[in-house]
Amino acid sequence: MKKIIFFIFLIHSSLHAQEIEKAYFAGGCFWCMEESFEKLEGVSEVISGYSGGKTENPTYEEVTYGNTGHLEVIEIIYDKNKVTFSELLDHFWINIDPFDKYGQFCDKGYSYRSAAFYQNNEQKYLIKDSIKKLEKKFEKQIVTYVKKFEKFYIAETFHQDYYQVKFLNYLRYKKACGREKMLNKIWN
Repeated sequence: MKKIIFFIFLIHSSLHAQEIEKAYFAGGCFWCMEESFEKLEGVSEVISGYSGGKTENPTYEEVTYGNTGHLEVIEIIYDKNKVTFSELLDHFWINIDPFDKYGQFCDKGYSYRSAAFYQNNEQKYLIKDSIKKLEKKFEKQIVTYVKKFEKFYIAETFHQDYYQVKFLNYLRYKKACGREKMLNKIWN
């Protein structure tokens, strides 16, 4: 009898096991993107970093002021049984200005451009399909990059959880940048 109960327990546990996945998005300031995505149910961690370029192990200064080809990117670690890539993508769109080809909000320059990274054909299709729908809705061209994910480089420790560790500095930056005001104008 104990073996049967244990077997049922194992089956039940495996049916409800986490299925951990990763997703990658660039939306300007990675501090703001990290804050937004960490609030989602099913997201266990969001890490600030760099991706999309050619330089190995870039620093913040190299990405921001150099010619690395990298963007400020977040790595989202999530349980796909609780939140889907499609839902993450929907959340991504309402946290960026998809029409700004110069950066995001007060942060301008290539490294602050928006991008949705795909790891397989299904994700690529979902991204491109969502762009078509948004372009139809807004009657404007989306300038967010669609990029094949290749490698993610974790940003310096100073940038991780910045919105929590340097809360007042973060709030001042976010308000001065006008991020929320612009997001409300676009999406509401």
